[in-house]
Amino acid sequence: MTSLHPARLHSVWPALPAHGPGQRIGLLGGSFNPPHAGHRLLSEIAIRRLRLDWVWWLVTPGNPLKDRADLEPLAARIARARAVARHPRIRVTAIEADVGISRTRDTLRFLTRRCPAVRFVWLMGADNMAGFHRWHAWRDIAATVPIAVIDRPGYTLSGMAGPAAAALSRHRFDEADAACLADAPPPAWVFLHGPRSPLSSTILRTGAGGSDRSGPNGRSPY
Repeated sequence: MTSLHPARLHSVWPALPAHGPGQRIGLLGGSFNPPHAGHRLLSEIAIRRLRLDWVWWLVTPGNPLKDRADLEPLAARIARARAVARHPRIRVTAIEADVGISRTRDTLRFLTRRCPAVRFVWLMGADNMAGFHRWHAWRDIAATVPIAVIDRPGYTLSGMAGPAAAALSRHRFDEADAACLADAPPPAWVFLHGPRSPLSSTILRTGAGGSDRSGPNGRSPY
């Protein structure tokens, strides 16, 4: 992974989507290979339940430790993600490629230092929470920003039964208080029930069943 020089953290580079002090911004990371309506549904639920001003899709350039043979070029995935998003509060970004970041922890460190007055919330599907304990530096991630876990078919129970959920159990918000999550000091997280999409990028790309296995950069196949 490329180390982050202090000058890169505080300069105006790279350009970020529009934002302002005190705004609530959800962050949804992944390869988006391909993006689909499930990504948009998750984002819409988060916008409504967490009272977010924006959701930024962080389209990763890819994990250098994994085979990229089935990974579309970043520009193509960005274009497809923008076509799928179709929401006035969703912005598609290539921040990680611009900065040279490959891990979620480092993405969050960059954004929270670059935008200290923004209230970021990390968004993930329940399948991610099931394997969250296998993400690189997952405890650091949980200590950096609040986390919203959105229900997904087949993971309602297993997502909450994983080691990470158990370790963070005392920091879990009641779902009725989800609108307050962005204002909470981390670690803090909530599980959101609601409409669920059966779509996943893995299924769309290969026709295979879903998996809760995350890569070493801390990203699921969702």
